Amino acid sequence: MKIKPIGIIHSPFKSKEETPIQSFRSKAIGEVEIFKEYEDGLKDIEGFSHIILIYWFHKSKGYNLRVKPFLDDQLKGLFATRAPRRPNQIGLSAVRLLNRKENILYVRGIDVIDGTPLLDIKPYMPGFEPQEEIRIGWLEGKIR
Repeated sequence: MKIKPIGIIHSPFKSKEETPIQSFRSKAIGEVEIFKEYEDGLKDIEGFSHIILIYWFHKSKGYNLRVKPFLDDQLKGLFATRAPRRPNQIGLSAVRLLNRKENILYVRGIDVIDGTPLLDIKPYMPGFEPQEEIRIGWLEGKIR
């Protein structure tokens, strides 16, 4: 499998300790720099209010299959969390798209370390998400 970054995410956060846990907790503004060779793929993105950034947890090393998530004090299975230390260090964040200037996307709600390699972008489309009742497992009662 070959994966190569399509850009770099710029944020005000220089370390994982200062980075917000999850984008819903962040009001920070970030810049998503798309490499020039992929800029044409941004056509029409301005029509979306939110986008999903898929990126590489480039500072993450190793993983555990049981982790203690930030909203609980009990060990949970890794795949029942969004913990960054994973077998494949792939992360995702849904952020608000503020505007675009050429190959730079300005976003709000960034929650990644400055310099994070961007793997892909997808528009957030609520109508494409499941419409039936959604369960949130161990997070029930812990968020909205």
